[in-house]
Amino acid sequence: MTMRTRTLGTTGPQVSALGLGCMGMSALYGDADRAESVATIHAALEAGVTLLDTGDFYGMGHNEMLIGEALRSAPAARREQALVSVKFGALRGPDGGWTGYDGRPAAVRNFAAYSLQRLGVDHIDVYRIARLDPDVPIEETVGAIAELIEQGYVRHVGLSEVGAETVRRAAATAPIADLQIEYSLISRGIEESTLPVTRELGISVTAYGVLSRGLISGHFPRDRQLAANDFRAYSPRFQGDNLQHNLNLVDALRKIAEQKGVTVAQIAIAWVLSRGEDIVPLIGARTRERLSESLGALDVILDEADLTAIEQAVPADAAAGDRYPAAAMAHLDSER
Repeated sequence: MTMRTRTLGTTGPQVSALGLGCMGMSALYGDADRAESVATIHAALEAGVTLLDTGDFYGMGHNEMLIGEALRSAPAARREQALVSVKFGALRGPDGGWTGYDGRPAAVRNFAAYSLQRLGVDHIDVYRIARLDPDVPIEETVGAIAELIEQGYVRHVGLSEVGAETVRRAAATAPIADLQIEYSLISRGIEESTLPVTRELGISVTAYGVLSRGLISGHFPRDRQLAANDFRAYSPRFQGDNLQHNLNLVDALRKIAEQKGVTVAQIAIAWVLSRGEDIVPLIGARTRERLSESLGALDVILDEADLTAIEQAVPADAAAGDRYPAAAMAHLDSER
């Protein structure tokens, strides 16, 4: 496996072709092993992964502290190569419930101060609000991040889960490195209007959910019982007939993967990699075993015949169910 690099937009840093999404190490996918999580981050850095993605609300700060621990205990050379992307703005209660988003400039500065402390760093490489605050113009939120850049606390502005119009407005306010948004074989909404705009403006995409939260990983059993603290227990794509329909798509994809001599996860990640040099997939591995499998996607070469077969097996809009529960879908500014 040879780690390739890509550049986040025209203004952002050079990063590894695959980034590591660390959310599942702290929240939403059931219990995780802290020692294994730290070991997985170390293994990713050792393999050449440079982009680590988190949110200050993942486990109410737990994920940032976990990454901080992993960075402190990593070899100096690996620690120095790491670039941390942080999402902020999601508001939560003591019970873990979601209560909205806050993009006010004062809140942006407050969130950043706490993130810097939890991560144990003097700057954040890419900073972005997790969802658009409907009560605060994006220009104000982005402007506050730009001020943090001037003060040396942030390096680059990012966006998350916003549509084409908001991307344009944000880019008119300050240089935008990248848009983080869900993108996978079964979540292709950005292709219609958002992706053309990011490409027009020279903004990259960091794609999360490339395995659709494990749904198209090839490792999700049809009869799996999900824990109450697992987001997927409430996700429409994992419910009843929707789940069985979606796993039928995975079975079709598995046939192509087997013909290539690779795993379902590897071919699904390779498909996202094939979408363009401006797209950086985030892999959500929580263990070294899953990390190793995901990194193997870098060695998968898909020709035109492969791509045609993949998209025949899993056509655009083939998935059953929304990608979030209804309450969460209501907060999206992006394509669904």
